Amino acid sequence: MPGAPLPYWRLSSFYLFYFALLGATAPFLALYFHHLGFAPARIGELVAIPMLMRCVAPNIWGWLGDYSGRRLAIVRFGAVCTLLAFSLIFVDKSYGWLALVMALHAFFWHAVLPQFEVITLAHLKAQGQAARYSQIRLWGSIGFIFTVVGLGRLFEWLSLDIYPVAIVVIMTGIVLSSVWVPSAQPPNQGQRASGEGFLRQLRSPGVLAFYACVALMQMSHGPYYTFITLHLEHLGYTRGLIGMLWALGVVAEVLMFLAMSRILARFSVRRVLLASFLAAAVRWLLLGALADHLAVLLFAQVLHAATFASFHASAIHFVQRSFGARQQGQGQALYAALSGTGGALGALYAGYSWNSLGPAWTFSIASLAALAAAIIIATRMQEERP
Repeated sequence: MPGAPLPYWRLSSFYLFYFALLGATAPFLALYFHHLGFAPARIGELVAIPMLMRCVAPNIWGWLGDYSGRRLAIVRFGAVCTLLAFSLIFVDKSYGWLALVMALHAFFWHAVLPQFEVITLAHLKAQGQAARYSQIRLWGSIGFIFTVVGLGRLFEWLSLDIYPVAIVVIMTGIVLSSVWVPSAQPPNQGQRASGEGFLRQLRSPGVLAFYACVALMQMSHGPYYTFITLHLEHLGYTRGLIGMLWALGVVAEVLMFLAMSRILARFSVRRVLLASFLAAAVRWLLLGALADHLAVLLFAQVLHAATFASFHASAIHFVQRSFGARQQGQGQALYAALSGTGGALGALYAGYSWNSLGPAWTFSIASLAALAAAIIIATRMQEERP
């Protein structure tokens, strides 16, 4: 609403709980499945299922959000259904049932963030404060840090059997924070200029190349999000220390988010993306071959500032400027969907190669994926002024 103050804390609280859930799943979901006795291939499949749902769910919900304009209602509905669907995990722990729970809760969970991103950007645009996106988004990183450190310590003291309870508590926070957030729409929501269709904007120079690189970048993260906790535990690191190492990466991410408005004012999106992909290629090689050296591991975790924060902030900026008001939801949804496609492929290949090829080769494949993204962005995206 024009003239209304920016609901900074309301928006920030949602990101805090949403990414606290990611902080509970990314480092510990595979560890929980390992605790239940599943083999690496089955773990890779179970972790890939929520990512596969990102290939479908965001586009369905994104179209509905653009068509109806009721983005906040979709966010609230998705948050409640995510909680209810995941609660089914208390019924059974068999592979088939867990696969169903992973698919069902992810279908609703992935409805939430793309629509909320549009709401956040609409609030920021209404106040002329679009550069403050990173300052709001960083609270998601803070939520991630508190969760990953807290759960790392908790799982040293208590059995992993308590893991589903922790997830449900965080999901309840997402539901409550979604109720607190006021609605907002992108400007000109009811207007549609001639030739402003989603497919036409998708064919603009560099847009398809960008989305291909999104998939490759997330594919390169597959071994990290699926097996890094197990990998470090096998190398002798304690769960508490592993949680702190995850947190270190997100602290670097927060600092990068704070600097992103100045970075994007000085450098083009293309250059920031290129640097992010190259940093990812280096990071995966270090984690695969030299993670037993703590100093190298610390440096690799600091590189999370580039492989996630600078990549995500510049990617959101690119999507925002590449699509019109009525296509923002679909643009964000496609970003989420291709992220899911890449992430699922990464989790699947990591699950199948972890025992047969080993961690070093698995992470080397991830490095090649990131390097391929760097080559595509360098050759296919046009340079633009920041």
